[in-house]
Amino acid sequence: MPLALLALAIGAFGIGTTEFVIMGLLPDVASDFQVSIPTAGFLVTGYALGVVLGAPLMTVLGTRVTRKHMLMLLMGLFVVGNVISAVAPVFEVMLLGRVVASLAHGAFFGIGSVVAADLVAPEKKAGAIAMMFTGLTVANVVGVPLGTFIGQSVGWRVTFFIVAGLGVLGLLGVAKLVPEQPRAEGVRIRHELAAFRNVQVLLAMAMTVLGFGGVFAAITYITPMMTDTAGYAASSVTWLLVLFGLGMVGGNLLGGKFADRHLMPMLYVSLGALAVVLALFTLTAHDKIAAAVTIVLIGGLGFATVPPLQKRVLDQAAGAPTLASAVNIGAFNLGNALAAWLGGMVIAAGFGYTAPNWVGAVLAASALLLALLSGALERRTVSRDRLTAEPVAEPAAAAVGRL
Repeated sequence: MPLALLALAIGAFGIGTTEFVIMGLLPDVASDFQVSIPTAGFLVTGYALGVVLGAPLMTVLGTRVTRKHMLMLLMGLFVVGNVISAVAPVFEVMLLGRVVASLAHGAFFGIGSVVAADLVAPEKKAGAIAMMFTGLTVANVVGVPLGTFIGQSVGWRVTFFIVAGLGVLGLLGVAKLVPEQPRAEGVRIRHELAAFRNVQVLLAMAMTVLGFGGVFAAITYITPMMTDTAGYAASSVTWLLVLFGLGMVGGNLLGGKFADRHLMPMLYVSLGALAVVLALFTLTAHDKIAAAVTIVLIGGLGFATVPPLQKRVLDQAAGAPTLASAVNIGAFNLGNALAAWLGGMVIAAGFGYTAPNWVGAVLAASALLLALLSGALERRTVSRDRLTAEPVAEPAAAAVGRL
């Protein structure tokens, strides 16, 4: 794997850290700005919405420059957003900083996926994408727990200054290691949007929303589930999230490895197993050891779908992959927001803290059905094209007549 992937992974590490570390620092931020926890929660919601909106917006703007220069500009925007958050005098300014940083998220992963895939041979594309996303998964193992500890120990502002420093490293890495690529000539927004007329692209994005949404239906409410149902102390949630992150790392790498060989079967297995594990979590959540093992499996199976889904979008939107790739990153965050909302609804309805696991299981099972539909449509298309390409046999009488 080329060294340029390391630069992309560093940028992904910084982005993953800033996205998730706020969850552990919400009480400190709320106390500092004298706002309620629900109000501070807008720092999470605002970031997610910024990713959804920023992914297509920044990608469209980036069609006028080379992909390398756009990646550098995105990392610069990420640094500015985190510095604004770190020095914010009032809550509204910090919210602005979060939104500014989030605008870089979707486009960085979207454009970065295209760049990573172009750096390697065709049979290694999913592995290259997985290598870049390793930065995001490792952030949940190292960056988020460490950032939370630093923020709780010496102040949350220090955490955001450190994250901004990671962004600077990512920017320098991209500038030094990512090779120059000529700007694609003749790229038009209409051409990029044409990819969304492909039903396979839309199905892949729907799988992204539902499949990864299944993961976050459970993980969003992991703290009350583990403390009230499994019996863990609140202080144990940090290392439980580390276990989740380790599962993400392993699942991401395995997903990248097998997606290069058997993409659709990889999706069938990972989504089907994810649905089963999420359903079982309603039972295993009542036992400490079983709950910990299940959390690792959810992280692993959830992120095993990321490289194949991203590659699926790139393959199906081959003529105009950049915008479709970025929008698919926004689809992950849309799934997070949808799942968190549905999970909160079933808890508010009085079904208990394990009820979101059933929501997650239904979402993952729905994604599996879409994957099966996508595979069936693809097989039908291949069969039709094969029949069309076969030469029509000449009637025997005509052949004899020419002789």
